[in-house]
Amino acid sequence: MKLNLLSCDAQRPDRRAIAKCIAEISPNINESLSNELTSILLEGDAVDIEVEDRNSGSALRALRKLSIDYEIIE
Repeated sequence: MKLNLLSCDAQRPDRRAIAKCIAEISPNINESLSNELTSILLEGDAVDIEVEDRNSGSALRALRKLSIDYEIIE
C-alpha cells in the first residue's frame, strides 16, 4: 500500500520517533533515508512511502499517534 504523508500536526513533533516509525513501517527505507524524509515532512512537504499490506493497520495507527496526516494512494 502506498501512503502520502501530508503533514505533522503535533505541537512539538518528535523528529526521532517519526523517523523511527517511517523506518519500521516501510520495508525499503533505511534509517538515513527515514531521517531525510522526516525533515522533508516537518518542513511542510508531502512524502510518499510504501507500507507492506500485512502491517498496514498498525502502521496507520502509529502515524495517527504521531499526529501525521496521510492519504492512501493505493
